[in-house]
Amino acid sequence: MDLFTHLAIGFGTALKLSNLAYAFVGCLLGTLIGVLPGLGPLTTIAMLLPITYALSPDAALIMLAGIYYGAQYGGSTTAIVVNLPGESSSVVTTIDGYQMARKGRAGVALSTAAIGSFFAGCVATLAIAALATPLASVALQFGPKEYFSLMILGLLLATVLSNGPFIEGVAMILFGTLLSLTGTDVNTGTQRFAFDLPQLFDGLDFVPLAMGIFGFAEIVKNLEPQEARTVMNGKITSMFPTRDDFKRMSPAIVRGTLIGSVLGILPGGGAVLSSFASYTVEKKLSKRPEEFGKGAIEGVAGPESANNAGAQTSFIPLLTLGLPSNVVMALMVGAMTIHNIQPGPQVMTKNPELFWGLIVSMWIGNLMLVVLNLPLVGLWVKLLTIPYRYLYPAIMVFCCIGVYSLKNDTFEVYEAALFCIFGYLLIKLQLPPAPMLLGLVLGPQIEENFRRAMLLSRGDATVFFTSPLSATLLAVAAIAIVLITLPQIRATREEALKE
Repeated sequence: MDLFTHLAIGFGTALKLSNLAYAFVGCLLGTLIGVLPGLGPLTTIAMLLPITYALSPDAALIMLAGIYYGAQYGGSTTAIVVNLPGESSSVVTTIDGYQMARKGRAGVALSTAAIGSFFAGCVATLAIAALATPLASVALQFGPKEYFSLMILGLLLATVLSNGPFIEGVAMILFGTLLSLTGTDVNTGTQRFAFDLPQLFDGLDFVPLAMGIFGFAEIVKNLEPQEARTVMNGKITSMFPTRDDFKRMSPAIVRGTLIGSVLGILPGGGAVLSSFASYTVEKKLSKRPEEFGKGAIEGVAGPESANNAGAQTSFIPLLTLGLPSNVVMALMVGAMTIHNIQPGPQVMTKNPELFWGLIVSMWIGNLMLVVLNLPLVGLWVKLLTIPYRYLYPAIMVFCCIGVYSLKNDTFEVYEAALFCIFGYLLIKLQLPPAPMLLGLVLGPQIEENFRRAMLLSRGDATVFFTSPLSATLLAVAAIAIVLITLPQIRATREEALKE
């Protein structure tokens, strides 16, 4: 079947009334949590995972995807109006977006962000549709040894490209992989790390762990004293950019879309790295670099296009290779697992309605977000005046109900509370929790493919290096480690010589 036939299948699924409703709910929630600092798509998706039990697979994934890319839209609103990024990928937007707002051009900045995000979202959706089939065909040629090497490469690249020290990131990956070994060994039937607790015989449940570390822990952190928010009281007018604005922002939107589309595919890339890279490129290419930091419209158009494109193209490795490129995609793996769907190339062949329906829903969702964001700017700004102490009790109760509903067992709530303490400690120790979750999600697949490869080779470990594709993937992983560790080794040596 060609691309148009696939898209026809996708529109048939995405345009169902129930799926349209869940796409709207996801976009609305995404915008809301993007506007409210302290919440984010990671926390929200972790909290909403229990709800997906009651939904169909396509409705669940469409809603969760809408939350993810919808947060990119909402984050720009507070970045421009309040100088406070609601989402980490909108940090760069505060630099010039808030300066435009101070000059009375908040409406133009908001429109620029919405237009750039919509264009980038449409292009990224087409990129997913175009690349999905060939990548899935390549992935079907992978054997156990190739999949093992691919997942090792993905985990290392996610650590190399993400924020935080490399050594700590690798340590958290190994710890997450160790947690994934909890439960019954499928080959021998023996219990591993279960401590004779029947609740752990099937392994650690993904939802309580994710909700504890990324939901409860973030809520506790946000209860600490925060800086006061200065919300603009002036009326936002002049929403439509001028001809000169369009002339300046159009190339930036195109460049930002291309940068975000490429970096979003890379493990660890995603929206944050895309927005920073786009801002750097725009400042270097600009004929008026002195305006950056003082209200340059390119400084809003480029990063906002890049973060939305990066958010959406990060679905490509998940849907085609079964490899989550960031921690939000790891949560999407959890949502698919809840519905007994194995992420990877077989999703396209076994669940074409789900696969193409999700892709088409992204275009529909981007259209919904434009309608949601521009007319409701005033409402989003007013939400920022609500004290956080009024929001967190309701969020905590909702989380506990969601965790308990998984198995109607209070052990799940205790488990989430324990990981809340652990997650808060990670925050205070400045250790990255995201690699741990990636290790937890990919750990069973790494173990399974490693053991399959060793069985097929009769215990010969060189099989990972005799396969050209597997050897290439491991070589790229080794090069990535060298590139990230050499500067640190050089800096340590220079410090030792000074002493």
